[in-house]
Amino acid sequence: MTGTQALVRLLLAQKERDAAAGLNTGGFVSGYRGSPLGAVDQELWKARKHLEAHAIKFVPGLNEELAATSVWGSQMVNLDPKVQVDGVFALWYGKGPGVDRSGDVFKHGNIAGCSKHGGVLLIAGDDHSCKSSSLPHQSEHAFIAAMIPVLNPSGVREFIEFGLHGYAMSRYSACWSASSRSATPSSRRRHSRSIRWRWRSRFPTPTRSPPTVSTSAGPTRRSSRRTACSANGCMPCSNTSA
Repeated sequence: MTGTQALVRLLLAQKERDAAAGLNTGGFVSGYRGSPLGAVDQELWKARKHLEAHAIKFVPGLNEELAATSVWGSQMVNLDPKVQVDGVFALWYGKGPGVDRSGDVFKHGNIAGCSKHGGVLLIAGDDHSCKSSSLPHQSEHAFIAAMIPVLNPSGVREFIEFGLHGYAMSRYSACWSASSRSATPSSRRRHSRSIRWRWRSRFPTPTRSPPTVSTSAGPTRRSSRRTACSANGCMPCSNTSA
């Protein structure tokens, strides 16, 4: 599972959590493609039948501002007396410079809040090393200026976990939540059943025999310690007073 595929799984997971809580919610996704989130729309189109089965609607935006405005509007569906859902959880995605140009919508949408069983999560793709951009960019400062809390997942597993936390935060505080992601973790792949790093298999613990230190006092103890260190591949101790 890649980072972009994890976003699709996040939407399905949020729908499942709401259904388990007895809520009849819908989902809405809109954004504008850009590295490192350029393949998000492709993954959403591939999973269209699964999204539609879970009442999740994907409408790509003509630009970042229109996509953000659509997300803002999804939090107003409860004002319609003919509404058929308890709320709509929304997802916006875009490249770092798209966050800058959408600042007006983010500020006003965040101040307006979200519906009780809705929630908004903003996903920004940052390019700190200027790998595929004209300038390096970082989105945390823009989100902070709009008074939007930012979550920073470190891997594919936390893309889903932090995303669910983001929706919970948004509903609890009625504010929008954001998540900043760089190119490296977004392109990584992890097995969907075992996303956690396998540190023991990747970095096995070296097997060394325990040093044998003599229990006698005086120079014999220091000599035995230096012999044990040398046997384990260490340099002899230079501090003979230890």
